[in-house]
Amino acid sequence: MLNLHFMTAAPGPRANAGAAPHFQVLATAHPDYVALIEPDTAFWVLVRKEEALDLLLGPELTQAFAAREAELARDLNMVRFGLLPSAVYFNPTERCNLNCTYCYLPRDMRQKGRQMTPAELLRALELLEDYFRSILPEGARPQLVFHGSEPLLAREAVFAGMERFAGRFRFGVQTNATLLDREAREFLLSQGAGIGLSLDGPTAAIADRTRKTWGGEGVFARTVQALEELADYPGLNLIVTVTRENVAALPELVEFLHARGVQNALLNPVRGTQAGGRELLPEPDALAHFFFTALARADELLERTGRKLVVGNFANLLLGFVAPGARRLMCDISPCGGGRCFFAVGAGGEVTPCSEFLGLPEFHGGNLFDTPLADILAGEPFRLVTGRRVEDIHPCRRCSVRHVCGAPCPAEIHALQGTLHGPAALCDFYAAQARFALGVIAAGRLDHYLWDDWQDHLEEIKVM
Repeated sequence: MLNLHFMTAAPGPRANAGAAPHFQVLATAHPDYVALIEPDTAFWVLVRKEEALDLLLGPELTQAFAAREAELARDLNMVRFGLLPSAVYFNPTERCNLNCTYCYLPRDMRQKGRQMTPAELLRALELLEDYFRSILPEGARPQLVFHGSEPLLAREAVFAGMERFAGRFRFGVQTNATLLDREAREFLLSQGAGIGLSLDGPTAAIADRTRKTWGGEGVFARTVQALEELADYPGLNLIVTVTRENVAALPELVEFLHARGVQNALLNPVRGTQAGGRELLPEPDALAHFFFTALARADELLERTGRKLVVGNFANLLLGFVAPGARRLMCDISPCGGGRCFFAVGAGGEVTPCSEFLGLPEFHGGNLFDTPLADILAGEPFRLVTGRRVEDIHPCRRCSVRHVCGAPCPAEIHALQGTLHGPAALCDFYAAQARFALGVIAAGRLDHYLWDDWQDHLEEIKVM
């Protein structure tokens, strides 16, 4: 059972927390409310500004928080350190038919890289199945996402693996859609596979700035065609990589996706793991402005049409406040999910904490084909990532929302700063996003931004 880390109380505070010297005051996006946060447990209270001092000085909430502090700390500790690996991002090929400007894989890999044969891929899935069977409860099905470069370049191997291991993994494919013909689409639908598409703008003029073929041609039209063909498929998810080239178009893009029936999308700020991504990092202030405008637009569309478009990375941050154990993504917590909840397998069998590390050889933990996976995951490259805690990072250790942000992403930070123990490249944006999230909660609009089933299997912690 997962715990909700807030409760509603009226009049007065809108959630439970305590008032003690270790509580920090954080402005929110709501004009009438501030947050009082106990950073060690990610526990918070929203209170009207004029009532904040009385709450801080009074004994009632302090005593209530103290009575539940151990339980709350245990809940957060579980999601940070107690989870088992249950997913793998599998790159069956290093090659890609696109030359996206911000790709996290080096150019040479994408042009001339390795590609698994069907026999190699089947052997890899056998090894992965054996490992997961040894650690997960009986009947649990780990998630396996065929990832890129472009996995459908290795279509024969991928489809053979999905057929052979049907029912033993929960399969997904992240594709640029250029090779997603009718036969491929029908096969994936018959397997109940998740399908992820990438689209970076509401028009070809914007989307094709960063996503194009080696010959410089855009793929906007083909991606939109695939999106419209799959619009009603519940396993569809869309990824938008947010860069300085498309950040101003985010509100328009939300309208574009909503009009086509998209229910789930990720608006992921670009990672600066490779040089192309670093050159496209948006300015934090611009990112915050257009990202929040896009979220508000999604809310307006819900009010107008009754249809919800959930921005998954923001929804996950909201869950980081209200139910840390219910997070669906593991980038915005420390240690991040890399090497801890999931890992990546490259086309040569190399294993890394996540796909962002595939282009960083120093974080290759070993080869799946010649080293037991348990030994790889316990090795030094993985320990460096799974041992990364915001408490050890300056200035993150002083931040009130350190367990909601997590200082992502270690691969990006290593590429930018030469160390894993540095703050996020877009630190100011993540802090602003936390303030916006608290404003959403204060306004009573939490459900507008979360999946409809978000409260399933959750239990509210009562402190008053």
